[in-house]
Amino acid sequence: MFEGGRFSCLLRSRLPETPTAARQHFSCGAKLPIIALIAGAIFNGAAWVATSAYFVGIAAIVCSGIILKKTRLFAGDAAPFVMELPAYHWPTVGNVLRSMWERGWSFIKKAGTIILLATIIIWFTASFGWDGNGFGMVDMTGSILAKIGNIFAPIFAPLGWGDWKAAVAAITGLIAKENVVGTFGVLYGFAEVAEEGSEVWAELAAAFTMLSAYSFLLFNLLCAPCVAAMGAIKREMNNAKWFWAAIGYQFVFAYIVALCVYQLGMLFTAGSFGVGTVAALLLVAGFLFLLLRPAKGNRQSGRMYGSMLSVKS
Repeated sequence: MFEGGRFSCLLRSRLPETPTAARQHFSCGAKLPIIALIAGAIFNGAAWVATSAYFVGIAAIVCSGIILKKTRLFAGDAAPFVMELPAYHWPTVGNVLRSMWERGWSFIKKAGTIILLATIIIWFTASFGWDGNGFGMVDMTGSILAKIGNIFAPIFAPLGWGDWKAAVAAITGLIAKENVVGTFGVLYGFAEVAEEGSEVWAELAAAFTMLSAYSFLLFNLLCAPCVAAMGAIKREMNNAKWFWAAIGYQFVFAYIVALCVYQLGMLFTAGSFGVGTVAALLLVAGFLFLLLRPAKGNRQSGRMYGSMLSVKS
C-alpha cells in the first residue's frame, strides 16, 4: 500500500461514491523517509510509528468517505462499477527487468530534476539574504528562507511545531515528499543525509517533543500529495474548481487531525488547557456529528456530481 498508493487510488476517483479527496490519504512510498525520520529521531525506532501511520491513513479514508457521502454533493445511489481483471501469470524475466528499469529511471529523473532543483533553491534561500551591507551571504536566521518560514510558522504553532524550519520542511514536501528529509539536512547544516535522515536525528530530538513530532508526521501523511500526484488528480477530475476543493479538503483535514492530536495530547499528558484545547474539543465534537449523523440529501446529486467530473473515455 505504501508503494505508489496514491496513483492507484485515483483509478476509482471518477465515481461519485469514491471521492478523490478521500482516496488520497494513503501513505505512498515517498513518505517512508518521513516516517523513518520521525520514528528514528524521536521514538527510538519504535515499530508502532510506521504501523500507526498506515492505519491512520485507512481510518482517514473511511471517515472522509462516510462524511462526504452524507453531503448533498456525494449523496445518492452508488454507480455501477465493473472491472475486468486480466488473467494472472508468473512474471517473465524480461517484464521484471523492464519494470525495474522503468521504476529506477523514473526515480533517477525525479531525483535529478525536481528534488535536486528544490534542494538547490533551499540552499540558496537559506544562505543568502539582505543585511546592512545589501544582498549577500548571511546567517541562516536572517536568510530569505527564514523570513518566508517565519511568515508561515504561526499557522503551524497550534500543531506544536511553530519553528520556521519545520514549517519550511512541510511546505517543500508539497513539491516532493522526499524533500522533507533533505530540507532538514540543509537547514541543520549537513551537506548530505541518508534516506532516513539519521544525521539530523539529534537536532530533531532537540526541536520536537513526541507529541509535536507525531503531529508533524500526521500532517505530512494526510495533507495534499506531491505535485506529480496533484497533476494526476487534476487530470482525473477534469475540473479546476473541484481540483482545488479536493486539495483544500486534504489540507484542512490534515491540519484538524494534527491539531486535535497535539492539543488533546497536551491536555491528557501535561494538563495544558487553552484556546487550542477548546478548538480541538469543538472540532472533535463536530467531526463526530458529521460522522454519525443520518444520511440526507438529494439522491440524484451523486449522479449530477459524477457528470460534472466526467472525463474522456
